[in-house]
Amino acid sequence: MTVIPVSGGAFATYDVVVGRGLLAEAGARIAPIARGRTVIISDETVAAIHGATLQASLEAAGVKSEIVAVPPGEASKSFAELERLMDRLLAAGLDRKDVVVALGGGVVGDLAGLAAALYMRGIDFVQVPTTLLAQVDSSVGGKTAIDTPRGKNLVGAFHQPRLVLADIDMLGTLPDVQMRSGWGEVLKHGLICDAAYFDWLAADGAAGVTGDPAALERAVVRSVEIKSAVVGEDEKEAGRRALLNLGHTFGHAIEAELGFEEAALAHGEAVALGCCMAFRFSVERGLCEAAEAQRVEAVIAAAGLPTRLDQAGAFEADRLIALMAGDKKAEAGGITLILARRIGEAFVQKDVDVARLRAFLKTEGAA
Repeated sequence: MTVIPVSGGAFATYDVVVGRGLLAEAGARIAPIARGRTVIISDETVAAIHGATLQASLEAAGVKSEIVAVPPGEASKSFAELERLMDRLLAAGLDRKDVVVALGGGVVGDLAGLAAALYMRGIDFVQVPTTLLAQVDSSVGGKTAIDTPRGKNLVGAFHQPRLVLADIDMLGTLPDVQMRSGWGEVLKHGLICDAAYFDWLAADGAAGVTGDPAALERAVVRSVEIKSAVVGEDEKEAGRRALLNLGHTFGHAIEAELGFEEAALAHGEAVALGCCMAFRFSVERGLCEAAEAQRVEAVIAAAGLPTRLDQAGAFEADRLIALMAGDKKAEAGGITLILARRIGEAFVQKDVDVARLRAFLKTEGAA
């Protein structure tokens, strides 16, 4: 078991606990925070698998709980589902000393975190992420949000959790597509700032994507360490934290065109594809050696993740550019991308030349 302290700003420090068998002992860890009562927000699928274990652990620790389940899938990150959830919290009579527990993947964590941020102007919440992607990325850092038809995660708040419990054992129930999706975010962390970590992921660590528990635990720990270090420097993405969005500006635009449905392309798959595109665009700009981009593509492909735009679908360059201009990192209508000089050295590039970007997208296969 590894405990990683995360600084989430001037007034928030919390632990991310990574290990095995954590769900069964979650009650003892949550009880000092919950002080007697909590609402567990989960999705219907996860609640059926893990809900009873978490409730039994809470009950053993003297914490009353009830489960509120939402439909699985990205569509639950909506105003309608947020409104329904807020009404359930009000009906439960939670006060400011009570706690919300998010039991699920990134969708549940984002939605439950935003509900906790809004309820009575903010109550505590705990993240119990059940997917690899959520364990290495969305559960850490305090970003909460819902989607709109104009883009992903555009309505939200920064609200840090009080505790994150990343139980490696829960990853054993994941379908292959969710493991690959999470692995896309794992690889991203190495590409941003740790070439040695990426080297390990490309070699012995590659066993993690097929479910090897030891490799998964090491990957989760190192990814959380990287993210926590960046978040501690820049909680609200005023500068360095934007690096964590490597692959996301391309990826979110692709997801938006496909409708955010995991059946079309899972989030981590879109991120992996976006990382390949970011490296290739860096090569086109003369910022990065072609061999670096080729290696990134080879490692991502070996993990079963998409590397080329035509693997995701048919796209129009101008439509993708319009969506990228609406990205949260955009400033004054200018497009911001995370590019790279080499593996392990990403940087923020503002005011990207749109004509050059359009030409690049066309070489990538966009119409």
